[in-house]
Amino acid sequence: MSHPIKKIIEAKPLADFRVVLRFDDGVTKTVDLEPYLRGPVFDPIRLDPVAFRAVKIDGGTLVWPNGADIDPLVLYYDDLQPAWK
Repeated sequence: MSHPIKKIIEAKPLADFRVVLRFDDGVTKTVDLEPYLRGPVFDPIRLDPVAFRAVKIDGGTLVWPNGADIDPLVLYYDDLQPAWK
């Protein structure tokens, strides 16, 4: 099943690895990112709240200064999983 492309246009980090995301179609979701923060690139983000809050948006995708990113489609659509799962 194909899903339309979605871009994140706003991200507000909250406590406990949650983030409020606003997408280009106006949908706003609060997402718990903790399940996605796996693997060596995400360790610094998971282990340091300051690093987690450094999240930015680049090209509609959540990114961190260390090069970590999360596909916006996985965060938008409930039936998608990260590639590593």
